[in-house]
Amino acid sequence: MRIDVIIPTFHPGKEFLELLKRLESQTQNIHKIVVMNTRTGAFPEGLTEYYDNVEVYHLDRSEFDHGGTRNAGVGHTDAEYLLFMTQDAMPADEYLVERLAEMFANPQVKAAYARQLPRKECRELERYTRSFNYPEESRIQTKSDLKTLGIKTFFCSNVCAMYERETFLKQGGFINHTIFNEDMIYAGGLIKNDYGIAYVAEARVIHSHNYSGIKQFKRNFDLAVSQTEHPEVFGGVVSEQEGIRLVKQTAVHCLKIRKPWLIFSLVFFSGCKYIGYKLGRNYQRLPGWLVQRCTMNREYWNLK
Repeated sequence: MRIDVIIPTFHPGKEFLELLKRLESQTQNIHKIVVMNTRTGAFPEGLTEYYDNVEVYHLDRSEFDHGGTRNAGVGHTDAEYLLFMTQDAMPADEYLVERLAEMFANPQVKAAYARQLPRKECRELERYTRSFNYPEESRIQTKSDLKTLGIKTFFCSNVCAMYERETFLKQGGFINHTIFNEDMIYAGGLIKNDYGIAYVAEARVIHSHNYSGIKQFKRNFDLAVSQTEHPEVFGGVVSEQEGIRLVKQTAVHCLKIRKPWLIFSLVFFSGCKYIGYKLGRNYQRLPGWLVQRCTMNREYWNLK
């Protein structure tokens, strides 16, 4: 299989160099690594000299777009399969790419995404959220799962996800101008066209964040905006139920590990997420200055 990797970067540092090192040691050969770097200062020197298959393309901050930048990266590739990653996702072992690639032996599968494991410094609540969203069992999501999984049927994460190029281009790639969530919007199109999305628990990356309440609020605001702007994908699909289930199960987890005081943090962070989500769902009723305060992606609104 011919596989190209596409990675958008912003202020890449030592961690990014470690990511390249781990990609080069994969059991499944990688043809090319395309780096789409948002130019804001120093960039690690010597990448294109040290790694023969790494290509770096620079863009201005005003040009960055979650979907459009990744589509531009595709234009620099010619492989049958496209692996999108973020600069802070670290392969847990040398089998990551191989495990993802294996899923395309099933002709229905047109996308496959990896399991995300928490970092060592990850907070307990976020650690549990990772296990909730990325369980130990693999699965293939199809249209038949909509009644039971709801919006999770469309789940796919460009933190580490592989796509078949032919279908990717046929479907028009990612949305070119989107605030967030380009991966789920594309995945929704796959599901509606009767394709399958593979969640591959055996393909593992280390990736987590200890977001503050404000960042959780803003992230969920942008998430809700993306869902509101794309009713052709998310319209009529239940989404709040999954959030409620997560909160309930996390509270039970806090009691099981005998740390009931974490429930206070759970209530706080869940409240931040919920308020951000509700405001995002109704962003069209908000004044522009308030939208700018609520979003993580101010540049998106400047170009809107």
